[in-house]
Amino acid sequence: MNTRTLIVLFLSLSCTSLVAQEKVVRLYEGPAPGSENWKQEEKENRTNAWQTRVVFNVANPTLTVFPADPAKANGTAVVICPGGAFFALSIDSEGFDVARWLNTEGVTCFVLKYRLVECKTDDPTRELMTRGKLDDIVAPVVKLAMADGNAAIGYVRKHANEYGVNPDRIGIMGFSAGGTVTASVAFNYSPGTRPSFVAPIYLAYNWTIKSGGVPADAPPMFILAASDDPLGLAPQSVALYQDWTAAKKSAELHLYQKGGHGFGMRKQNLPTDHWIDRFADWLEVQGLLKK
Repeated sequence: MNTRTLIVLFLSLSCTSLVAQEKVVRLYEGPAPGSENWKQEEKENRTNAWQTRVVFNVANPTLTVFPADPAKANGTAVVICPGGAFFALSIDSEGFDVARWLNTEGVTCFVLKYRLVECKTDDPTRELMTRGKLDDIVAPVVKLAMADGNAAIGYVRKHANEYGVNPDRIGIMGFSAGGTVTASVAFNYSPGTRPSFVAPIYLAYNWTIKSGGVPADAPPMFILAASDDPLGLAPQSVALYQDWTAAKKSAELHLYQKGGHGFGMRKQNLPTDHWIDRFADWLEVQGLLKK
């Protein structure tokens, strides 16, 4: 066995070890409330139009835990909601990769697999393109996904001691449809599931559940998108910012000239490659990176 083969084998074993260390927690005991009769089986697809690994047909929501290094951990935690139009989850660039980066800043992360529209094929990226107008298809699932977001925050808060987390420093962030979940939670929470901070990234605000308007104790918000988003979602980030600030709540908005949609942690050789640094700057200003 030559040196190169040994290195590849070592790296493979290391990656397997890392995956094995990631704890996965089911959010609900038994079937998730509101979708007790769902029969779809969760699957993955790695060959699709988005050119990334996606998870689809989620019926039993889970959290994948990414604990911060105890030497760096600062007590802040965030629930991360990947996007995918409620048909799939871009689990790496909008989930696991975000979690690993935030771990380096001492933040403990929980990647949420929330409930999705049932797919009839093995390629959700192609299927959603054939379903026409998505609003009516997605609306019932947004409510369930929002419930999953709230349940996720509630779980982390209840188990804060177990994860070395400050119960007053638990936030939620999400991308695209995951940003819709995040914003919906920001409008609809109980005292036990109130997020300490929220960060919707290139969200679909038109799908957000805004019942009751901006809450009186609304958390601080970080909003980010690209002006050339081909889905035309940049103005929706502006609308959310305006709603938050009109209610005299803390918000920060970033709009990049270029970046498109769904960039997450992908490298495009654009300023959007460094968006997560701006998020870390904001967390620091909020005092959330201090031990």
